[in-house]
Amino acid sequence: MSAPLTIHFNPASLITLNAILALMMFGVSLNLRPADFRRVLSIPRAPVAGLFAQFVLLPAATCLFTWALGIDPQLALGMILVASCPGGSFSNIMTWLSRGSVAVSVSMTAISSLAATVMTPLNFAFYGWLNPHTRGYLQEIALQPENVLMLVLLVLALPLVLGMLVGGRFPSLAERSEKPLRFTSLLIFLAFVAIAFFNNVDLFLAKFHTFFWLVVGHNLLALTLGYGMARLMRLSVPDQRAVTLEVGIQNSGLGLVILFTFFPDAGGMMLITAFWGVWHLVSGLTLSQIWARRPIPEPVQQQS
Repeated sequence: MSAPLTIHFNPASLITLNAILALMMFGVSLNLRPADFRRVLSIPRAPVAGLFAQFVLLPAATCLFTWALGIDPQLALGMILVASCPGGSFSNIMTWLSRGSVAVSVSMTAISSLAATVMTPLNFAFYGWLNPHTRGYLQEIALQPENVLMLVLLVLALPLVLGMLVGGRFPSLAERSEKPLRFTSLLIFLAFVAIAFFNNVDLFLAKFHTFFWLVVGHNLLALTLGYGMARLMRLSVPDQRAVTLEVGIQNSGLGLVILFTFFPDAGGMMLITAFWGVWHLVSGLTLSQIWARRPIPEPVQQQS
């Protein structure tokens, strides 16, 4: 096992990071209504395909990928943690830009965020234990899934429920404030990542070669699994785009909150998770711009 990497981080900033993540989740849920969940249950094919790729295929494939390549335990656990997180709220914006199904994207973000209260700590603990290269390190950091569960409830589930309540009570206010909230929270999050980068620029540059291609390859794997599952389920093109971006845009902010709260000395995991937070925006924007320029084929009409 390689020597541990130390990230310079002010513990007081953890409150800011938690607030950013909660604000992002609150903004996403302002225009969610109970009817959106009922619609998913009535026509569940697209969300089920995406959630299966999100919480089953991606963590399992990540575990096998890191195991087969014998990746450094800290870096491998960082990849497993990201793969265990739900879809990120930025996927909704990317889906809109790509002319995909925003309804499918938003409903998947909401459902995956709620499911993450159980699935994120469960997948991280299980696949971290399953990979023999990461098992020893996971035991060293003494993971307690119930503590992760409580954190995810506070920063994802609670803001989501509050956002739905506020949006339902004040619909016009929600309509006006949703986009500014998303844009503001994105800028604040990127500023937070930028400050963390400049505080650790020497370490980031020294280790860049160890994690850059891992993150790029891992993100490509996530996008491919989402797209492949959507095609396998024969979803419409707008639904395919929504599912692909939902699986490929991970909530790396949640990963950072978990790391800074429970594993502040896991520098390798933080490098992976922080760079994911930047790279998936690059890949998502690139893919959405490519798709935006491609016409969506008309549904085939069956002849009587």
